[in-house]
Amino acid sequence: MQILWNREEAHLAKDSLPCSFSTLILSMASSAVLALGLDKNPQTGEYEKDLDVARFNIDMLNLLKEKTKNNLDKDEQQFLDSVVSDLQMKFVYVQNGSDKKS
Repeated sequence: MQILWNREEAHLAKDSLPCSFSTLILSMASSAVLALGLDKNPQTGEYEKDLDVARFNIDMLNLLKEKTKNNLDKDEQQFLDSVVSDLQMKFVYVQNGSDKKS
């Protein structure tokens, strides 16, 4: 995930990424995956774990799920449900692994 610092970079990103509900979900999910330490931070090349940030992103997806209830089409609902469920399972797995190391 790259932070955009100027209008030119923002314009280039806007042209290369579709602005859709799925993109929003994937963006939040990617943040959660990075915070779970399951993928390398592209800026540092390191695995970085921050369970509070991961929990925040999963909670935000759950809030989105709650607030969009009955307003999504079938595919969008299934995608959101699947992503949230997968992230919740990964969170528990990582949290339990962290507890064992302590």
